[in-house]
Amino acid sequence: MGFSMLASLGSHVLARNSCEGIVKFQYLPAMERHNVSFKISKFRCHSGRIVSSKHDPTDLEERASPSEVRKEMEQCYELIHRLGRGVIYLGSSRMGPTHSHYLQALELGREIANLLDCTSWSGAGPGLMDAATKGALQAGKPVGGFKIGREAGEWTASNFHPYLPLEVYFTCRFFSARKHGLVDAVVRNCSSDRTAVVALPGGIGTLDELFEILALIQLERIGSQLQVPVLLMNYDSFYSKLLDFLDDCENWGTVSKGEVASLWKEKTMPLNSSRTKV
Repeated sequence: MGFSMLASLGSHVLARNSCEGIVKFQYLPAMERHNVSFKISKFRCHSGRIVSSKHDPTDLEERASPSEVRKEMEQCYELIHRLGRGVIYLGSSRMGPTHSHYLQALELGREIANLLDCTSWSGAGPGLMDAATKGALQAGKPVGGFKIGREAGEWTASNFHPYLPLEVYFTCRFFSARKHGLVDAVVRNCSSDRTAVVALPGGIGTLDELFEILALIQLERIGSQLQVPVLLMNYDSFYSKLLDFLDDCENWGTVSKGEVASLWKEKTMPLNSSRTKV
């Protein structure tokens, strides 16, 4: 089989054929057209089998059924119904008690719990999630969580929280169920509901959860009638480059004019945190 390839940049491309080994495309100078010919055998499909990203065959029957995910979501909703909606904390599981951000998150969790007098929710994991939980407990306020079976950092050996009673958290197998729980915990059904999203410094998981919530707010799936504040805790300028990037998106035209401004509002707050979505 032959085809023409136009390379905009010089590159080496390595392709792996699961049936016949490796085909290598050599260096292509910029903006030159080459004819490349190679042979690919037909892939054979095995009935009732799929190949995972790690090339391990998996039975189709082993795929988690939608009913299992739905069951976990319902258990998350039941927990929220018992404990009440409130503030959710998103943050790194890797920043431990000796980190300055841990101490700031603990103080923030205590202050917000006293201010709003509501349940403090988190991923029930270690790090900054743990700091916010302990802060709320120090204030004598209720806490709840949606733990994931595998959490980065500590506490990976057990699906049980080291000190919270079983009745205040639920361990999820599926990230989708956990996200549904976190979102539902901040949805305001009436004006008396006191809720907010607090994004502490974190990594990929924190950003994933944060931007999903922001997208839901942007699409008016949540917060359209009763606003849900989103606080981005910019400790030690942790999120400054991210905020600059979001501002640049408007200049590049990847977001509409004023779209970023509708999500973020800059405000000076204690503990060296600045930008707040209100």
